[in-house]
Amino acid sequence: MKILIIEDEPGLQRSIAQYLLSQGNLCSEASTYAEALDRLGAYDYDCILLDLTLPDGEGLQILNYLKRMNRVEGVIIISARNSIDQKIEALSLGADDYLIKPFHLSELNARILAIVRRKSAHGERHIEFNEIRIDLDAKEVLIKGTIVYLTKKEFDLLLYFVSNKGKVISKSAAVEHIWGDDSDMADSFDFIYTHIKNIRKKLTDAGSRDYFQSVYGIGYKFTEV
Repeated sequence: MKILIIEDEPGLQRSIAQYLLSQGNLCSEASTYAEALDRLGAYDYDCILLDLTLPDGEGLQILNYLKRMNRVEGVIIISARNSIDQKIEALSLGADDYLIKPFHLSELNARILAIVRRKSAHGERHIEFNEIRIDLDAKEVLIKGTIVYLTKKEFDLLLYFVSNKGKVISKSAAVEHIWGDDSDMADSFDFIYTHIKNIRKKLTDAGSRDYFQSVYGIGYKFTEV
């Protein structure tokens, strides 16, 4: 998952990022209100961790921004503010969860997984598309009950396309989702073709139909044949 950590306390920000990276996620960090808006203006995320007290602004303003822009990222408030009124205000503005500091990183990770699962798979622990079944907990792909062994990037890429089935996904959007902010350093996005070619072969070899369709000059679409 691609996660944005908006937190101005360096030690906590670093601890969260290191833990989430160890769980296989991509992380971006922002320490100020301005930096957070800059990140949000440039990238999409699966989940946003949002501190309410920032040196140059208020976290609730970021919630308002996300609401105005019709953004769909999951948002977890991480705050020392324990007021019930504060919680109600944040949740009413669109936050999905509210976690009081201090907290255990394992609990934070569990809440992130729950929110992303709820948004991408309607609360289910797996996603199914015809003969393809994706187990979100085990990070496994099965075709008619047989496991298909994918690399982490291939699994993330397939999950991204299945979660957005029927939509045209540009090469740049696919690269940004899987590689995060480092996608800016890529000279071209042609290598995404190789990953999709590998996924196609592994799925069809296991008995699946090929649902990837090339959209000339743009990217790909995962849809019924």
